[in-house]
Amino acid sequence: MNITTVARKCTAGPTFQAHAEKKLAKLARLLGPDSDQADVKITATAQKNGMTVEVTVRFGGMVLRAEEGAQQINDALDSCVDVLVRQLRKNKTRLEKRNTISKLDFSDIADEAEEDFDVVRRKAVCCKPVDVDEAILQMNLTGHQFYLFLNAETDHFNVVYRRNDGGYGLLVPERE
Repeated sequence: MNITTVARKCTAGPTFQAHAEKKLAKLARLLGPDSDQADVKITATAQKNGMTVEVTVRFGGMVLRAEEGAQQINDALDSCVDVLVRQLRKNKTRLEKRNTISKLDFSDIADEAEEDFDVVRRKAVCCKPVDVDEAILQMNLTGHQFYLFLNAETDHFNVVYRRNDGGYGLLVPERE
């Protein structure tokens, strides 16, 4: 695994790096023999009430992400790795069926009940071309956390969303 650590408003020393490598070894076992091709980005941020750790794993066309907070940086990392393992375990069958990912090694994990994706509502939306500022305004007016729109500048569908830090994000689709 290629592990990159970013520390914001704190320091992530060699003991944190060693702890991260030890905890991510469990995840590497699940990803199988090709796990050395996985890119892992760990972002540690100091908050007012403790530490927040975000772990993003890019492997074989899939992206796993977890963000957890705790008083200690190592505890937050442990929680993140547990969330990532649960994500893999929960979607085990679907991930094994994907052709873009080599066989994952789930031999040491007990089977967990897989839940079906249940679409409970389907909604048709009218997408007139607007710019990003207009889309954010529309999102705020509707009170939603995200808004799908046809970008007038690029003529592609984009999504604006409200971030937890109070800012806004823009999702722009790209082809691999």
